[in-house]
Parts: sequence; C-alpha cells; structure tokens
Amino acid sequence: MVHLPKGGPADVYAADPSATPEAIERMKEIWGLDQPLHVQYGRWVTRLVQGDWGRSYVERREAIEVVADRIGPTLRLTGAALLVGLVAGVGLGVLAGVSRSPGVQHAVRVVAVLGMSVPTFWSGAIVLLVFSSYLRWIPAGGVGTIGGDANLLDALWHLAAPALVLGSVYVAQWMRYVQAGLESVADDDYVRTARAKGLNRTRALLRHGLPNVLLPLVTVLGLELPRLLSGAMVTEVVFSWPGIGRLLHGSLVARDYPVVLGTLIVAGMAVLIVNLITDLLYGVLDPRVRYA
Repeated sequence: MVHLPKGGPADVYAADPSATPEAIERMKEIWGLDQPLHVQYGRWVTRLVQGDWGRSYVERREAIEVVADRIGPTLRLTGAALLVGLVAGVGLGVLAGVSRSPGVQHAVRVVAVLGMSVPTFWSGAIVLLVFSSYLRWIPAGGVGTIGGDANLLDALWHLAAPALVLGSVYVAQWMRYVQAGLESVADDDYVRTARAKGLNRTRALLRHGLPNVLLPLVTVLGLELPRLLSGAMVTEVVFSWPGIGRLLHGSLVARDYPVVLGTLIVAGMAVLIVNLITDLLYGVLDPRVRYA
C-alpha cells in the first residue's frame, strides 16, 4: 500500500539538479527498488523476522533506531491526552448525569457537539494562532525551549497545548458515555434500594451507579487507541512534536519505506498490547471475571 502513490525514494532526489539519471538508477539498485514489488516485500519480511527492519533512506541509519527515538515523545503526548480526556470527560459526565438542571444539560450538549465535531488540525491551528502568535502564552511547538535548561516545568509547558487539543475529542465522547450510563442506571433496583436506605439521588448514583458505568469504559479505552494514535499524528504535525506521528508523516512524504513500515509495526504492536492489558484489567476491576 505504501507503494501506491506515484514516485519513490529515489524520485525525491530527482529535484536536485546534480542528480543524474544514472545516479538515481544506481540508488534504486542499491536499495533494491528496481526489483518487482513482490520480491521487495519478500525480502523485507525475511529481514523482519530476523530482527532487521531495514535502513532509513533519509537518515541513513537503522529504521528501528529512528522509530525508537520517537516512541518516548508520543507516549508522553498520548498519555497526557488520555489523562485530560478521562479527568475532564468523566468529571463533566458525572456532573451532567446527576444534575437535573436544564442549563447544565444544555451546556453539556454544546460541549459534546463542539468536541466531537471540531477536527484536531483546526483546533490546533486556532490554539497556536491565538495563544502562541497573539497572546504569547504557549510555545509554538517542540518538546522544550531551544537552548534552554531542560526541566519538568518547561516540558509540561510545551506539552499542555497539544495534550489539551488531542484530549478534547475524548472529553466530549467520554462525557456523553458517562452521562448516558448514569441516566440508564438511575432507575435500576440497586440504585433505588440505596435511595430507600436514605441516600439521596446524587450519592446513590456516585456510590453505586458510577462503578458499574466506569467498568465498560476500560473496553472503550482499549478500542480508542488506534484513533488516538491517528489523532496524535495530526497533532504532532501541527505542534511540531517529534513523535511517531510526525515521523510517519515525514516518512510518507519522503517515501522512506522502511521507516513507514516500522512506525506501522509499532502502532500495531501498541494496539495488541493495550487490548491485552484491557482484558487483564477486567479481571482486576470486576471480581466476577475469571480467566482459566
């Protein structure tokens, strides 16, 4: 699939006036790009099972090293975005679920529609335009101040804006999920029994209804990882965040096939690992679940 777009790694260098047709053909021969596609794929798979991910055409070093250098920044960004989504989404969802105020319900609907409708590339550009270009409150991008001392506060300052933009989509989604869950269990027998024992509606929902509502959220988190990674790619490009998403974008533009495939392998492994952790967490959070 990565070979479907026209052009290739060697064609990227064709724009250089000093690149002769003979030199470009020689590069294709060295990289094995002169072979049929099925031969290239067979060679790549054979090397892959031996632990060789190939060499980057751009950085001229092992693709696995190039990808490994970008995993840390992506983990920080996606972890912070998940934290924003969980804290704000669950908090607002609980507020909307236990409140009967029409004003609160209307505000929640507005936030949900905006959060799920506005794409991250647009919201990220607006955040940069307003808070970076005009107000000068946040940095324009990167993981730290160039030439400055590396410290926790500086790292958090650079992380705040992209994490909020990436997490905003999940705030809206999980807020609606928690709200709908609380509303659905409000009339269940165990909640009505708790209220009959003297608890008011809010305390009964928080103490007895919320744990049952949050349990399926573990599954939702596992299923949302691919979408989170795709959103991280856009956010990393907008905020010049040196993670896997930005690496994938740059590698696609440069037709750096080994790095493109390496990033996709890492993304696939991350999905499998998160799904496994999700299944194991069910046994921890729900005593009714037992694994043979």
